[in-house]
Amino acid sequence: MASEQSSRRSADMELGRFLHARRTQTSPDQVGLTVGTGLRRTPGLRREELATLAGISIDYYVRLERGKETRPSPSVLDALARALHLDEAEHQHLRELAARAARYAPEPPPPPSRTVRPHLKLILETMRPNPAYVISRSMDLLAWNPGGLALYAGLADWPTTQRNLARYLFLHPTARTVFPDWEYQVRGCVARLRAVAGTDPDAPDLTSLVGELLLKSPDFAKLWERYDVVGRKKTQKTFHHPQVGILTLSSQSMHLEETPGQRLSVYTAEPGTPDHDAMLLLDMTVPQPTGHPDTWTEQHRRTQS
Repeated sequence: MASEQSSRRSADMELGRFLHARRTQTSPDQVGLTVGTGLRRTPGLRREELATLAGISIDYYVRLERGKETRPSPSVLDALARALHLDEAEHQHLRELAARAARYAPEPPPPPSRTVRPHLKLILETMRPNPAYVISRSMDLLAWNPGGLALYAGLADWPTTQRNLARYLFLHPTARTVFPDWEYQVRGCVARLRAVAGTDPDAPDLTSLVGELLLKSPDFAKLWERYDVVGRKKTQKTFHHPQVGILTLSSQSMHLEETPGQRLSVYTAEPGTPDHDAMLLLDMTVPQPTGHPDTWTEQHRRTQS
């Protein structure tokens, strides 16, 4: 019972946290308000300004932000979304938070399994020399082919249970060198984790990772506080790789059907280009295990652990 009450309280507060974050990051200029010459102590919009823009009372809005009001109507949510200039993904996230706070949403599912189906491991092998890997919803690296692991320089040095792309970006000493657009990459990474944690804030697979990064990385803590849930996506990524040099690859990420939130990411380059040559070289940087491709991931884990 205590656990259930704690979970409900988290859901109530998550809606308020999201509204607070979006309010403090929305400037009066963005919504057409004229700002006087006096000192503004509050970053972004004041509560009363947002309430006026949304057409609701200041008292009602304060209760929403403090988690004391948990059943805003769809029209109130739409009005707040318009006032804050939320895009469609952010608007949908607001609806999902409100649904969970009002207990309209179903109870969160148990933590997803880390098991990757054997046929997915075969798919990764057939994609070579294109780097490819499977990650969980919390960005744990679950399976990979040689290039997929080697792409993140130094990641293979970590134990398999620690191989997480968010952890790599914020805590690995090589990450800022590998990614020339590191700040762009980490913003998208945090937005993805925030979107998942917003609707399932007590999930163990997320809370342990987020707690670690909040403790160890001030950069992560600052971005986490922003509560962005939409990451801008590029179709290409550039890597400054210490073994194969600079390579720019097209990337594609997709949800895997009938899996617990797992995603497949694949990188490609035009044949005959220097980027493709570098990709071929990258595929050969990881020692190749023997045996059937179906057992590749497990064999590689044993050699790297």
